[in-house]
Amino acid sequence: MRSVHKRGGGPYQLTRSHCSPPTTSDTSTSRWSSFGYKAQVLGCLLEEQYGLCCYSEIRPDRVGLSFHIEHVENKSQHPQRTFDYNNVAACALDSQSDLDVLKIQGAEVFGGHASGKSKGVDMARFVSCHMPDCSRFFAYLSDGRVVPADGLSLDEVDRAEYTIDLLNLNSPYLQDLRQSWWDELEALFEEHVDQDMSLHCLAGIDLIPVGASLSQFFSITRNFFGGIAEEVLDQEAGRW
Repeated sequence: MRSVHKRGGGPYQLTRSHCSPPTTSDTSTSRWSSFGYKAQVLGCLLEEQYGLCCYSEIRPDRVGLSFHIEHVENKSQHPQRTFDYNNVAACALDSQSDLDVLKIQGAEVFGGHASGKSKGVDMARFVSCHMPDCSRFFAYLSDGRVVPADGLSLDEVDRAEYTIDLLNLNSPYLQDLRQSWWDELEALFEEHVDQDMSLHCLAGIDLIPVGASLSQFFSITRNFFGGIAEEVLDQEAGRW
C-alpha cells in the first residue's frame, strides 16, 4: 500500500458541502448520491495517487476496470466525514459496472467494495492509505501474496492482517496480477544482469511517474529492488 499524500482540499463544491456535513447514515447516503461533482473529486484524487488504486495499487485503466470514490472511514459509520477531502481516495471497481464484470469472471470483490470493508471498520486496527507509514506494514511475495512485513510488533502484525483480510487483498484476482508483475520484474532483472545493464535505470522505469501516472504495483517494485529502489527514490526526492 503506497501512502497517499493529500494535496489541498479538493474541489470547492466538496468543501462547500463539508461546511454542513450530514449527521446520520441515511442523510449521508442521500446527500452523497445526489452530489453532482464526483468526477471533479475523482480527478483530483487520481492526480495525487498517480492513477493507482489506493489499496491494491492496480492501474484499473490497464485491466479494463474503473474507479469509485472510496470513503476511508465509511460514511455509514462516520457520516460527518462524507464530504471531507481528507477521508476520500480513488479506489478500483466502479459499483455501476465493474462489480458485474468481476462476478461474470468468477472473481472476488476487493478493496473498498469488499464485504469486510462494507460492513464496518475498526479504525484503531485499520491501516489507512492516508497514513504516512502505511507501506511499512506490508511485504510482497513472489507468489503474489501480500503479508505482514518482517519486524512488526504483535499489534502491528494484527493490524496488517486485519487490513489484508478486510480489503480482501489476497483475492485470487489480485494475487494473479501481482505474481505476473513479479515474474516480469524478475525476467527483466536477470536480463539486465546478464547484459550488464543498469539496474537503477530499470527500477526507475516503474518507480518514477511518467507524466501524471505511476506503473502498477509501486510497492511490489520497491520491495523487489530493495536498496536499489531506495537509492532511486532518494535521488528523485522532491521532484514529485
